[in-house]
Amino acid sequence: CYCVNSERRFVCPVCACVYSDSFSLQEHVELHLDPAQKTQGTRPKQTHYRLSICAVSRRGTSQSKSSECPMCSVVCSNSFTLQEHVELHLDHEASVNASPGSDLKLARRLQEEEEQRRREEEARLEKEQFKKLQKEFGLDGTGGYRKQMEQRLERAVARGLMDPAEFHCKRAEMMESLATGRDDGQTRTRGVLKALSEHFQSEGGDCVHVWLCGDTDHFCSSDGDRGWGCGYRNFQMLLSSLLRLDQYTAVLPDMAVPSLPRVQRLIEEAWSEGLDPHGASHFNHRLQGTRAWIGATEIYSLLTSLRVRARIVDFHQPTGPGDTHPRLFEWVRQYFHRGQNSGRLPPRIIHTKLPPLYLQHQGHSRTVVGLEQRRSGALCLLMLDPGSSSSDVRRVLSPDSVSVALRQMRKFPSGLKHRQYQLVAAEGVLSEQDKQVSL
Repeated sequence: CYCVNSERRFVCPVCACVYSDSFSLQEHVELHLDPAQKTQGTRPKQTHYRLSICAVSRRGTSQSKSSECPMCSVVCSNSFTLQEHVELHLDHEASVNASPGSDLKLARRLQEEEEQRRREEEARLEKEQFKKLQKEFGLDGTGGYRKQMEQRLERAVARGLMDPAEFHCKRAEMMESLATGRDDGQTRTRGVLKALSEHFQSEGGDCVHVWLCGDTDHFCSSDGDRGWGCGYRNFQMLLSSLLRLDQYTAVLPDMAVPSLPRVQRLIEEAWSEGLDPHGASHFNHRLQGTRAWIGATEIYSLLTSLRVRARIVDFHQPTGPGDTHPRLFEWVRQYFHRGQNSGRLPPRIIHTKLPPLYLQHQGHSRTVVGLEQRRSGALCLLMLDPGSSSSDVRRVLSPDSVSVALRQMRKFPSGLKHRQYQLVAAEGVLSEQDKQVSL
């Protein structure tokens, strides 16, 4: 600083600009060397320096033709050379003043920010996936069989497809079925296996052998469970066969095919016994009043609770060309071969007393009731689909339409190309001790 007419003047040590008070000078100097910029190791703003250099250059012009560096007193021949010289000072000062660990700190901070963003994104996706699964598996609180049935009936009345009297009649039938716990039989079709046997006896075709399971009824989805009830309907098909086989009547005394809500309650009771705690936790130990999908593990738990010995066979990846599952077909063939005399050539049509097989894949399940072996050696599954309507299945009962209906039941390896499949097989009964071991 210096005095002019008894007033103090303050000179910038970098660019020699003059200020009347120290506060203005302090703000001016901070623009030269911003502490935040020094800490981060970044280069100060060049615009202000060039203005300062121009001021020094003009000041130097009034004194001499050369320009003096405001930082080291080196004299440059022109303002352009001076500017390059001062920028070298600034680059060096920035590198010297930068903290030795600033790059590491910056890298760590950036890594932490990236990790935080990743965690937030994972949490968001997990929340969306959980909501999607809740909706997909019917756990979103939208109601179960009864609510869906009533909504469909009310919609039919509103559209003029059903009169109020029929609405009240169907609702009364539903309430009676729910009260007794027995299926009302509205979606049941009997005599399917008998019709298939008669057809294969009269029609030769290119089938060398045909294996059929024990008598099984078909159950299709109704207005109350359309879109989510396939697993329950397939269990009804399996149970309809077990109730006809003497081997299982001892552990299923006086049991009738249950209604769908009753099946949900039976699965909950199996969970309460201790079966499949992981699966029970997935459904929050509750199925009644929901539209929850079930799969192979729930069928296994239910059969075990009823003292039926069951087994899950998991085909977790394709075993043939084109993402096919020939090993699955071979396993089914071995299943239907059980109890046969291996030394004799089997007849063309083999009626077994084996229960059907529950077949599960992502999003749907069906019931395997038979197997064809063609002259070429190719195997073909015969399946009942709960997604097929009663009118479509009843075409099997008519000799005039059985061939058309049979085409919908046949599935060759090229028709089963899901990534994974699971089979549930009933293999006898469990004693009380065996059931406790399973528990």
